[in-house]
Amino acid sequence: MLRVATANVNGIRAAQRRGIEPWLRSRDPDVLCLQEVRAPDAVLRGILGQDLRGIHQEASARGRAGVAVLSRTAPSAVRAGAGNVPGSQEFSSAGRWVEADYAVDAGPGLLTVVSAYVHTGQADTPKQDEKYRFLDVVRARMLELAADGRHVLVCGDVNVGHRELDIKNWRGNVRNAGFLPEERAWLERLYTQDGFVDVHRALAGEVPGPYTWWSWRGQAFDRDAGWRIDVQIATPELARTAVRADVDRAPSYAERWSDHAPLVVEYGITCPAGG
Repeated sequence: MLRVATANVNGIRAAQRRGIEPWLRSRDPDVLCLQEVRAPDAVLRGILGQDLRGIHQEASARGRAGVAVLSRTAPSAVRAGAGNVPGSQEFSSAGRWVEADYAVDAGPGLLTVVSAYVHTGQADTPKQDEKYRFLDVVRARMLELAADGRHVLVCGDVNVGHRELDIKNWRGNVRNAGFLPEERAWLERLYTQDGFVDVHRALAGEVPGPYTWWSWRGQAFDRDAGWRIDVQIATPELARTAVRADVDRAPSYAERWSDHAPLVVEYGITCPAGG
């Protein structure tokens, strides 16, 4: 089995102070995708260990964003940014999209794993316009990667709730970034028109959540008033091999090491080198 974990760490230094390392040791993912690293590469490697291979891109804006795909099996190739699709240059150094290729024993024999961090956005502002431009780039790059028949797995924080099941208080958020009609339609196109699969939803079924993000404020975590915005989106052949998806929700508010919980999925494929 190939175990892939994705987690928005909300700052790797803060996550270390709050206890990410015991979780990482217990889970021991084959591929680890991180978002909002918000630290230099030397700091990330110092916390997680020098034996991990892969790619980490810091954001050009200091203390912002930062994404990584890491594994003990060295990928055959890595790339920062979303290639050369139209509009991608705007985000080439934003620390929001990195790719790693792995040889696998199933299907086309090549798996591209992406760690993505989509903007939070803010309705009716330039921030939201920037988010939409990035979403256009993401979709174009996903289609480009899938066009040659490889497995594609996009992991990360998309900052969009697809359906009412994905947000506890969806009625109170219909005019807010993260649940706007245009954002939800973007995900709907991926899953219907483009054929990608929301692996977590496919395995969880038609149930509320399971949520992956809760505000630090108030009683959101204790009341499980969350959002399901951390995802693993796969091409269909890869998605069909998925056998288990877990949200590693902390046992209590005090034991949280991020405002997000990791999403861990097991796929019925392996990397020949042992990944």
